[in-house]
Amino acid sequence: MAGDEMLESLIHDVADWPQPGVGFKDITPLLADPAAFTEVIDRLAGHFIDREVTKVVGIEARGFLIGAPVALRLGAGFVPARKPGKLPRPTETVTYDLEYGTDSLEIHTDAIEPGEQVAIIDDVLATGGTAAAAVELVERLGGNLVGLGFVIELGFLGGAARIAGAAHTSLVTYR
Repeated sequence: MAGDEMLESLIHDVADWPQPGVGFKDITPLLADPAAFTEVIDRLAGHFIDREVTKVVGIEARGFLIGAPVALRLGAGFVPARKPGKLPRPTETVTYDLEYGTDSLEIHTDAIEPGEQVAIIDDVLATGGTAAAAVELVERLGGNLVGLGFVIELGFLGGAARIAGAAHTSLVTYR
């Protein structure tokens, strides 16, 4: 099976989760398949390989699972972007809207040095609120955003507009 077809076949739709009306894209079968998981990491890391990335920000929670191995492939440090109250030292916080409410993201204030080259990784680009919050955090700390990478893009939700001006790549796009 070709790469994109393989990845798409391992993404399962879950209706009405985490609440009624939301169609959730479950990537756990993809993560459980070593060939598919390797392809995801290779393709996302490959997108940033020549961009001298020094830090990869992974967005809680599935962005951790993808972002950390991408950081290793790039020889970069990994920075977790967490939900409030999960990081033990001083943090920078951004609150944002998402498709089913509001939330916040935090990163340690010393996680990104001014001028560092930063890539942001997450599993899904949906409405773009979470991605835009991560971009804002990187910029507040003086990082240079080189781009964002996603396994899935829900194009019909228009999230790319929220990160307009920032380069991004998505491995599987649903229109």
